[in-house]
Amino acid sequence: MKLLYVHERFGALAGAEANAFITAQELGKRAHQLGILHGSSTQKNEDGWRAAFSSRYSLEVPDPAAATRAALEEFQPDVVYVHKMADLRVIQALVDSGRPLARMVHDHDIYCMRSYKYDYFTRQICTRAAGPACIFPCLASVVKNNSGGFPLKWVSYSAKLREIELNKQFKRMVVVTNYMRDELLRNGFDPGRIEIHAPVPRMGDPDLRSTFSDRNLILYAGQIIRGKGVDVLLEALARLKSPFECIILGDGSHKAYCEELSRKLGLSDRVHFKGFIPQEELKAYYRECSVVALSSVWPEPIATIGLEVMRYALPVVGFDAGGIKDWLKDGENGYLVPWMNRDVFAQRLDELLQDKEKAKRLGENGFEFVSKHYDFPSYIEDLEQMFDRVKHL
Repeated sequence: MKLLYVHERFGALAGAEANAFITAQELGKRAHQLGILHGSSTQKNEDGWRAAFSSRYSLEVPDPAAATRAALEEFQPDVVYVHKMADLRVIQALVDSGRPLARMVHDHDIYCMRSYKYDYFTRQICTRAAGPACIFPCLASVVKNNSGGFPLKWVSYSAKLREIELNKQFKRMVVVTNYMRDELLRNGFDPGRIEIHAPVPRMGDPDLRSTFSDRNLILYAGQIIRGKGVDVLLEALARLKSPFECIILGDGSHKAYCEELSRKLGLSDRVHFKGFIPQEELKAYYRECSVVALSSVWPEPIATIGLEVMRYALPVVGFDAGGIKDWLKDGENGYLVPWMNRDVFAQRLDELLQDKEKAKRLGENGFEFVSKHYDFPSYIEDLEQMFDRVKHL
């Protein structure tokens, strides 16, 4: 089968890029022919991407719609797989082509003008479909500009509605959790065109297990931005009764604020910000970790870090936000805490630090759960079958 990926970047960067790369690698091993229509380069692991995609077409041209039509004409794909693409000129050209289209829905970009489905100031999670309330009271037409220059940018409400309508014409919308499926349904997507295929990370080291030592190590790994709730985690840690150490791995725009908050809460001797570290170095922390804290307060599409740490038989404590409840089963492989409830979060951490046998048992339950429900070969096979269905629609 000839598959044309469409993605806004070329090269490694974050979770969306990691998923595009590993699925292309595996599908290539199964004799599928892979091409990619892409935006700007990340200048990271480009050699790997070139090896994964035998045909490459750039959108960094004056007319992306014409570039899209030219790529389709030259590559002649059986199925077009849109991974992440906000340019409506490209989406319109794909829809107009009549080619079989599937789309991976990594996040809330398609139907949320702010992209993260919660109020920046109150942190309340939005439960509305895209509509007039996005203009008022949400004021989502003016959002933070992460591209540099002026700190704010304008988002068109009418363009967002047009984007939703264009995506409704795709043959399949691939989501990662039941929560994400429900968000599409809320916005009027056809339930018969939505499939759940969670982006499964590759298997970890099956022999690596934590010592669950008296170090009482709590681990956080991820971006340090406001939606990830590291500040809320710190406020929960200040309520712990057990001796503990917490390692916070990652960087982001909220890091300086959280470091200052840690000092104010008197946690500086127990909480250590280590910054970003390579994936392989995480294993050293997994060997000492007693529990992983997942403090996101925005509605996570899935939070794959939880699936990753369960592959090392570690229990997770996380807030009930977004798609996390698809895999974090309260009392089975960790604890699902009511949203923003710092007291209960602290109680659950204390419980696992004080009862290491329970922590080990929940961790092993998590390992069994993720091995059964998030198996990488099965994930690739399910994608293959989905592409075959789309091809013949």
